[in-house]
Amino acid sequence: RGTIIEAKLDRGRGPVATVLVQRGTLHVGDIIVAGAEWGRVRALMSDTGASVREAGPSVPVEVLGFNGIPEAGDRLAVVESEARARELTEYRARKKREKLAARGVRGSLEQMMHQLKTAGRKEFPLIVKGDVQGSVEAISGALEKLGTDEISARVIHSGVGGITESDVTLAKSSGAVIVGFNVRAHKEARELAERDGIEIRYYNIIYDLVDDVKKAMSGLLAPTLRETTLGTAQILEIFDISKVGKVAGCRVTEGKVERGANVRLIRDNVVIHEGKLSQLKRFKDDVREVSAGQECGMAFENYQDMKVGDTIECYRVETVQRSL
Repeated sequence: RGTIIEAKLDRGRGPVATVLVQRGTLHVGDIIVAGAEWGRVRALMSDTGASVREAGPSVPVEVLGFNGIPEAGDRLAVVESEARARELTEYRARKKREKLAARGVRGSLEQMMHQLKTAGRKEFPLIVKGDVQGSVEAISGALEKLGTDEISARVIHSGVGGITESDVTLAKSSGAVIVGFNVRAHKEARELAERDGIEIRYYNIIYDLVDDVKKAMSGLLAPTLRETTLGTAQILEIFDISKVGKVAGCRVTEGKVERGANVRLIRDNVVIHEGKLSQLKRFKDDVREVSAGQECGMAFENYQDMKVGDTIECYRVETVQRSL
């Protein structure tokens, strides 16, 4: 029916794709496929921001409802069922993984030959994932400018959205490090990375990311502050309490959460707030910590914009030897 012009992760609406309809008509409720992503059209927004029920040829329209973020240039098609959509996208995702993995292996062989020819010149392979395309482009551009006659950074893959199993598989085959800017790894990807010994580094400041890579390439990465994840929790309900404000009713899903610890609020795999956990309660009692499987109430310092379904990540900061 059309072509993806632009796609991004909107913190409030999820994946949003701008589509130029080229033939036929796109309707709210249609099951759609673009590249390795699929979904059901939840809403259509015109170029004026108005909600519409359908869009015809030569009309650019924002489409909400994709399960993931398609790529600019992907062809959009309407299919007859969710089963068909899954079949198509799983096949395309598998072919994409195979292509990326093959490219990574070829890159490693070429890299070794190149090092032999250039008296020891090395490449530092990286996979970059970010919250928006602008950030990814800025990071990739900055990293590619790093390097000396002895070593250079090479971004072998970049993209928008959370870190996936495909990213971890490619990192393993190519010997790359994964860096995430304002995004987190999906649970399956995180578990695969732990099993395979693949390091994932998270950042929220581009300068820190680029500076770390530069220091690692120079062999000068000094001890610094680093975080250790304590646990995660899912927000089940939001309560308005007088003299306190909003309190999130949560269930701890992994590890534990501690009062006074550092926390991040994550929505659709994108970090929307970082701060401190000011209150932690079990029923009506203040407690020091709550373990996985238990429910509790949480309040943040100077922050109230929590929503049901958000994930809370609790972590501790410690001094360790940094390495990439």
